Amino acid sequence: MFDVIVAGAGPAGATAALVLARGGARVLLLDRARFPRSKLCGDTLNPGTLAILRRQAVSAPIEARALRLDGMVVTGERRVAVSCRYGPGVHALSIARCDLDAGLAAAAVNAGARFEEGVAVRSALVDAATSRVRGVIIAGRDGCDVRVPAPFVIAADGRRSSLAIPLGLARQPPHPRRWAIGAYFAGVEGLQTFGEMHVRRRRYIGVAPVPGGAANVCLVVPAPVRIDDPAALLLDAIRCEPALRDRFAAARLIARPAVLGPLAVDAPQAGMDGLVLAGDAAGFIDPITGDGLRFAVRGGELAAEALLAALAGRLARPHVALRRARRREFGGKWRFNRLIRRVVASGATVEAAGLIAAAAPWALRRAIGFAGDVPA
Repeated sequence: MFDVIVAGAGPAGATAALVLARGGARVLLLDRARFPRSKLCGDTLNPGTLAILRRQAVSAPIEARALRLDGMVVTGERRVAVSCRYGPGVHALSIARCDLDAGLAAAAVNAGARFEEGVAVRSALVDAATSRVRGVIIAGRDGCDVRVPAPFVIAADGRRSSLAIPLGLARQPPHPRRWAIGAYFAGVEGLQTFGEMHVRRRRYIGVAPVPGGAANVCLVVPAPVRIDDPAALLLDAIRCEPALRDRFAAARLIARPAVLGPLAVDAPQAGMDGLVLAGDAAGFIDPITGDGLRFAVRGGELAAEALLAALAGRLARPHVALRRARRREFGGKWRFNRLIRRVVASGATVEAAGLIAAAAPWALRRAIGFAGDVPA
């Protein structure tokens, strides 16, 4: 018998399982994939995320496989370019998601969680009389569904959560509708120990050096752009970008690009009786600010803390307490993120923001520091 079942072993789910196991809970961590596995991501841990991993004492093996990033370069319209160092003693990391996720899952296992890979969670196990979630239904190896009971469940199974969406806890809103195209390139010129964000009208391109000398490139575009040929769309965006064109002249794609979209997920509630949300299932954050992994890791901590209090009898409705905790923790960032999305959506606003940044680059540096959770 398990106290908590965690569906999804990404950064949110693995962190939640780690905190729960250390708190004495019996935890079952499930994921439909087999690790290591790749995910479309900017591959960047900002300083705030790194601080959480260090506080949890799980950063050492991750830092050993990562590349240090000292700051961000942001470019805008009219050739505006602002470079921001995080400051003395503060840095970010670049690490492939396959390595990050495997490292966090291993930490959860070392703490005492049981991890089952290649297990698809089909739906929540709901008590018809009380409407309370009392476990999950998984796909058995013989093709038959298997019921796995537990007092509490964490849905950390991503944007298309098989738990949150059918229960009406999460949905993909009609606006904004954006798609991401991500790929790795070899032979990119001018890579430094800085992440890059190139913001243009209705789209942006993120570039980050990754361990091994390659570059992670992620293009985010709005609907109704056709993505029949994602590689061609990505390469065309690079060729049209003066800040990148020459640097990618001799570059080559390492693998076929990945496509993700529509990106946005709304989750007004943090769960229901017997179930709480974490990670992208709790609401997907536009990747332009580069703090999605902090939302995931810290959100996993908050979910685990609420359930530990519930298991100890100190909290009757953990999903309600979690909702309040998430608002306190992330409210400012959510508002900042919405503002940045509106800026990118409007060509005129992008141009105005570029003029402001050119006249007062300190304002953009402050925004970069806030996005990266750099201590003031």
